[in-house]
Amino acid sequence: MEIEQLQQFLKVAELGNFTRAAECLAISQPALSRSIARLEEALGQPLFERQSRKVTLTDAGQLLLPRAHRIVALVDDTKAEISDDGESGRIRLGAIPTIAPFFLPEMLSPFAESFPKAQLTVQEDTTDNLLRRCQQGEIDLAILALPISAKHLEVEALFEEELLLVLPVDHPLCAKKQIKLADVEPYPFILLDEAHCLSDNIVTFCRHRSFNPVSVERTSQLATVQELVSLRHGVSMIPEMAKQLDMSKRRVYRSLSGTKPTRTIAMIWNPYRFQCKLLDRFKDHVRQFAHEFPSKPT
Repeated sequence: MEIEQLQQFLKVAELGNFTRAAECLAISQPALSRSIARLEEALGQPLFERQSRKVTLTDAGQLLLPRAHRIVALVDDTKAEISDDGESGRIRLGAIPTIAPFFLPEMLSPFAESFPKAQLTVQEDTTDNLLRRCQQGEIDLAILALPISAKHLEVEALFEEELLLVLPVDHPLCAKKQIKLADVEPYPFILLDEAHCLSDNIVTFCRHRSFNPVSVERTSQLATVQELVSLRHGVSMIPEMAKQLDMSKRRVYRSLSGTKPTRTIAMIWNPYRFQCKLLDRFKDHVRQFAHEFPSKPT
């Protein structure tokens, strides 16, 4: 049994498909199939049920899965600890889609300049997937929005961000000097789909104030929400960091009067994994950048 075989086994188990796993691993599909076959031969049991379009784990595969994660993680941690110089190494960063394009570019650039030997990779995914990947050691750090429900992960709040009402430029509410949540109630909402925590933030805020927003459309991209608002399909609430980069004149952003909807941005990591010096320095960099981030309310 080789470490490389276990890494390949984990990728096939994650994707449920040999072809896609081979692409991610940058090897040919026949080579991957042969490697998994040799692993199955060494263990004396099939690890996958092979179907026409996907593969699923057998009982033996289910038994191997958590142990393979631990073995691969132990090897990765050992390599990292032996070569830990605080200047070089790899940091695998995750972020949710409503944060990644607005917060990461300005944050990553100065760190890359300060640590040219460091390798930074970014994975954009939903909260649930990022939590799972962090628990399993597939990523080192994730930046997302609270609340989260996860065991065995360290959570550190970074800053609170306001959610702004976004309207088409000629919407009747644009003429009001102050807009209350009650003013918005008659209008349909455009929200991200249920996999995105931003929608939960918005709906929870409204329900706590006896208002249940009626969602007429859901989409997977924040940019699509903004465009649908411009096309007068409805209204929405958008993180302030997204508004900072929006140069369109077809929509207007307004802060609600009274208690304002917000979300809390946080970073998470697995404290049970080896924390290299480079990762500690990166966390300090994230904290400093978050403290000075332009869209952070004063």
